[in-house]
Amino acid sequence: MENTKNTATPHITRAVADFIASVRLADFPPEALDIGKRCIIDGLGVMLAGSVQPAARIVAEYSVTAGSQPEATAFGRQPFRAGAALTALINGTAGHALDWDDTQLATSADRIFGLLTHPTIPPLVAALAVGERENCSGHAFLEAFLTGFEVECKIAEAINPAHYMRGFHTSGTIGTFGAAVAAAKLLGLGRHEIPHMLAIAASSASGIRVNFGSMTKPLHVGRAAQNGVVAAELAARGFTGGNDALDPPWGFFSTFSHGQGFDADRIFGRLGSPYTIVSPGVSIKPYPCGVLGHPTMDAMRRLVLDHDVAPDTIAAIRVRAGSNILNPLRYDIATNELEAKFCPAFMVSAIALRRKAGIGEFTDEFVRSPAVQSMMRKVQRVLDPAIEALGWEKIRSTVEVDLTDGRTLVQQADERYRGGPDLPFTRSELYEKFSDCAALLLDATGISAAFSMAESVEHLPQIGDLVRCLSHTAKASGHP
Repeated sequence: MENTKNTATPHITRAVADFIASVRLADFPPEALDIGKRCIIDGLGVMLAGSVQPAARIVAEYSVTAGSQPEATAFGRQPFRAGAALTALINGTAGHALDWDDTQLATSADRIFGLLTHPTIPPLVAALAVGERENCSGHAFLEAFLTGFEVECKIAEAINPAHYMRGFHTSGTIGTFGAAVAAAKLLGLGRHEIPHMLAIAASSASGIRVNFGSMTKPLHVGRAAQNGVVAAELAARGFTGGNDALDPPWGFFSTFSHGQGFDADRIFGRLGSPYTIVSPGVSIKPYPCGVLGHPTMDAMRRLVLDHDVAPDTIAAIRVRAGSNILNPLRYDIATNELEAKFCPAFMVSAIALRRKAGIGEFTDEFVRSPAVQSMMRKVQRVLDPAIEALGWEKIRSTVEVDLTDGRTLVQQADERYRGGPDLPFTRSELYEKFSDCAALLLDATGISAAFSMAESVEHLPQIGDLVRCLSHTAKASGHP
């Protein structure tokens, strides 16, 4: 681990600012563009679906009362226009409301899977809001999104894991930088303004893990997007901050890692080399809940389907995993949909009862149903020393199911989980997820048109064309 008091530590803020100012869309390899557009499609879908959730609705109602100039579109059953920063808050909260947005991958065994970010939503909604207001092209939008994505991920890779382990939620804290960078690119900030933008963003970063399982977790992402836009807009107007916002001894890395600092060699000279979106890549979620439970859910699904296990034949279920899974997935028994997103007992119970776990299962009604509550009480969480010893950079678990006839069925989770780089969604699977999400607001024609536009977003004359497509089936009004 880099000693942040070492005078030889490179000037990270300057290196990050130089990258932001100089990188262009042509610098990104074709694979980064392809994956980036897949992330945008996925992010737009979960944002539309999340816009009808109570958390997003409450934030939208609050934003209407706050009042602002109608600059950009907040999505929902009744889209409306608000200031760019408020729009980023609304859409950002919606984008994480279902906990179905993508996940950055760990790069080594000491980088716990889960401590990194949900990278897409902050730069996506910031770029949408600012890009719509500024009449930016799809080319500029994609460049801004990918730049914000890269900076956000590299900061998350570099900071000491104490940042997450001691309670910060990286999607809220580090997501602020992703949004700020995306907005800064579209506003044309240069090498003089960018360090100030980074300083404002660093002082605005927030979000603590105690709020997992509540509406405040998606608010972290909404606030990250809003604060990022504000940081870029203030810097564009000449608002100042320190020139070394990321550097020791008092910059972001030292302060937000509880004094443990960062690995300079994970960010200095590494921005764009390789681009994180390509290597190690990004995971698109198959289920609307904490990603740390997804391989376990897939394992349970294989076990149930392969052995045709009926719910009434299940006597007990054990989920064996390491502390990197069992600690963040903190609820023993879920009492509502938000807690269910971080409850292994619900995750495997939903699969046992319905052989799936989608939007229809993650509802208060289903979570509180007698069948679910009864099944959850058959589930035991087991800290497995053998799994713990393998390290935390991957999601490893084993499901054991005791049947009433005396048999015990065992299924290990596949480290090549669905949606990850080793087993990515096909175009058809991506369209299916986008369609399931967007169908809450758009008709079939609108879904197809929006998907096609996002697939070729760099060719759009204005990003507003995509915004209008995403909101055209609902009547715009002044109220959410």
